[in-house]
Amino acid sequence: MYPSVKSVEPLEGFKLLLGFANGERRVFDVSPYLGVGKFAELRDPSLFSSVAVKFDSIEWANHVDIDPEFLYEKSVGLKDGRISKRSSGRAKAHR
Repeated sequence: MYPSVKSVEPLEGFKLLLGFANGERRVFDVSPYLGVGKFAELRDPSLFSSVAVKFDSIEWANHVDIDPEFLYEKSVGLKDGRISKRSSGRAKAHR
């Protein structure tokens, strides 16, 4: 079982700084998914910045969300404030 998302902060370059219930902070790169379905709408900086925690994950104002398990698995861990590994994969979106 993956930890739930407790905080989210939009970053430059279509990245998100995520805080998880286990205390980890991780970075998720949304840019690989910006050509897929409703994710394309997130190219609008104001819409991208609308991201918020909803239940145990995140959601944007256009109702696009991503499974918390996927966010955790595909995000990059931070060690001393720096990225510690790379990630890749496809998002599981709920529409």
